[in-house]
Amino acid sequence: MQIIISPAKQMKMKDDCFGTMTTPIFLERSKELVKEIQSLDYDALKRTMKISDKLTKETYDTYASFDFEKNKTPALFAYSGIQYQYMAPDVLDDDSLQFLQEHLRILSGLYGILKPFDGIVSYRLEMQTKLSYSLYSYWKDALSQQLEEPILNLASEEYAKCIRKYKKLVDVRFCEEENGKLKEKGVYVKMARGAMVRYIAENKINDLEGIIHFSEQDYLFSPEHSNDSLLVFIRKPN
Repeated sequence: MQIIISPAKQMKMKDDCFGTMTTPIFLERSKELVKEIQSLDYDALKRTMKISDKLTKETYDTYASFDFEKNKTPALFAYSGIQYQYMAPDVLDDDSLQFLQEHLRILSGLYGILKPFDGIVSYRLEMQTKLSYSLYSYWKDALSQQLEEPILNLASEEYAKCIRKYKKLVDVRFCEEENGKLKEKGVYVKMARGAMVRYIAENKINDLEGIIHFSEQDYLFSPEHSNDSLLVFIRKPN
């Protein structure tokens, strides 16, 4: 079983020594994307990425001096969004981290697909960003070719659609039950996705059957709402 997750917009490069880092498989293609972004002037970059003046300046400066070898950090530790906070890679033991290196893949607009210990640098490039071409068309089926089914999807649809067109995904929904209806709430979903990755790593789960026992944050598997391509976990709000 392989697991796919999204990257995070927030990144924090670490100063710790991580020893040997692996190399992103599509690094040369990533370099071509950087050249494309560097060809944009300030205003074009702002329009393309649809970001504020403050973020545009930061992003413009980042790409102007972009260096794939400077201040590299393993991907799993470089991203610092909610999902990664609840994944808590800093407290995982070596066996759990090695398990994730083998089974977890992080999808990325710039790098395509990453193993947890692939060395990356800080960047900003969402998959839905449109350069002179769509990133979906740029990556096509290259990312899906790096995955083997079954694939547990813990990524947002922005990233999962890169794979869904080419491979069967087993989606996971984390829902709240309110007035007899099931609803997903963004922040709680991100928290649960991170917690599930940690649960899988700590328990060395390598099949879908093991996933259904996940019960963190008061979520419980709902067999009546689930099927071969969808696993639904429900909790009642406090």
